[in-house]
Amino acid sequence: MIFNKLITSLISFVVFCSQLVASGSITGTITYKGKIPKLKKFDMAIEPVCMQKHETDPIRFTGRSEALVLGDGNTMGNIFVQVVSGLPKKEYSSPETPVILDQNGCTYSPHVLALMVDQPLKFLNSDGLLHNLHTLPEENDEFNVTMPKFLKETIRTFEYAEGMFPIKCDVHPWMGGFVAVLDHPFFAVTKKDGVYKIDGLDPGEYEIEFWHEKLGTRNATVSVKEGDAQTLDFVFKR
Repeated sequence: MIFNKLITSLISFVVFCSQLVASGSITGTITYKGKIPKLKKFDMAIEPVCMQKHETDPIRFTGRSEALVLGDGNTMGNIFVQVVSGLPKKEYSSPETPVILDQNGCTYSPHVLALMVDQPLKFLNSDGLLHNLHTLPEENDEFNVTMPKFLKETIRTFEYAEGMFPIKCDVHPWMGGFVAVLDHPFFAVTKKDGVYKIDGLDPGEYEIEFWHEKLGTRNATVSVKEGDAQTLDFVFKR
């Protein structure tokens, strides 16, 4: 009896390891090509606490958003990358670990984020100021939550998958960000270095979508082989 259980456990472990080996990944770097627009600098003088946080790295805005964040070689931050077709039809469990959105320096950090359906989204208030969280989704319920200076965190979840929708602060009109809710875990958001990586893909052909808040969406296809790491770079053009 014990021997049979050991054999069964060993077989399960071998199958699990083979699945890990067989899975592939897609990685790449997103860059920007074209004339770089002049970004308007927003005056935060009404909030000295936030002004002090940006003395050495001034925050610049286009409208109410950080619309173009570039690194060395014009790599692009805040690009949302996701698999939009080619995935097996099945349900994916949502992580219990929350995604963090911090209100810090009168900006949302990160500016663009994604999480899964029912995954906790923890909002922090690191400024110790009055903020509010006003989401504007179409599929999920809208909420408008006030966070006074003594409220350091609050948690919300989203019931339905939905593409990028805005979030804003009605107290500070320059504060804006974007949230996407997915029913699968195959997505990423780039930082200033423009690099993304999507792991755990079965062999097959996938359609990848690249999203930017001003330049819209672009799509590309890529074939993933067993245990392979494919490179898929992309260039946004103005």
